[in-house]
Amino acid sequence: MGLELYLDLMSQPCRAVYIFAKTNGIPFELRTVELLKGQHHSDAFAQVNPLRKVPALKDGDFTLAESVAILLYLSRKYKTPDHWYPQDLQARARVDEYLSWQHTALRDCCIRVMWQKMMFPVFLGEPVPPETLAATLAELDRCLQLLEDKFLRNQAFLTGSHISVADLVAITELMHPVSAGCQIFESRPKLAAWRQRVEAAVGKDLFQEAHAVVLKAKDLPPADHAMREKMRPLMQVLLK
Repeated sequence: MGLELYLDLMSQPCRAVYIFAKTNGIPFELRTVELLKGQHHSDAFAQVNPLRKVPALKDGDFTLAESVAILLYLSRKYKTPDHWYPQDLQARARVDEYLSWQHTALRDCCIRVMWQKMMFPVFLGEPVPPETLAATLAELDRCLQLLEDKFLRNQAFLTGSHISVADLVAITELMHPVSAGCQIFESRPKLAAWRQRVEAAVGKDLFQEAHAVVLKAKDLPPADHAMREKMRPLMQVLLK
């Protein structure tokens, strides 16, 4: 059995892995795991990833969890072009710096914006308190300013003149609030120009394909009572 990737393209880390594999011509079998149906909690999936999270990788008898680990594993195994994860010590450290920062900063904020602004009405049937959403949007603005000032600066890409895995992780993160109607790129021309460069580097068709599901999330039908009760614990976490 060849390489298998367990993904749900509603998930930002899954989209980053998917785009990376496709862009680099890495052959893989796509195993779709639908998060909103709870398929990641199945016993069958737990045999692949006991953490019950996507993305997950299965390469023969070897299994791997966590998107950053998967991206780096793929870059090394398939010897992808150096710009994705450079051999140069300081250039690689810049990629690592972004990957270390984003977990509890931009990614966390983008997820909360999407769920508070768009998904709560679907799963709870009511909007979040306005002050909660306002605080989350203010935090998003702060993270976007850091993304521009600290990481992008006056470079073509986040860590230099060439695209890296840091750019894939960041752009897929930003598509969560975009799907919820946030005008991120319209109000930030520097980020808009960077997005165009990322899209050109991976191919616009692939970029649109990878994000088609999340951009249609606003069209999800209202959840039934059973689904609302199942999702309520997650909602409480995302309100904080």
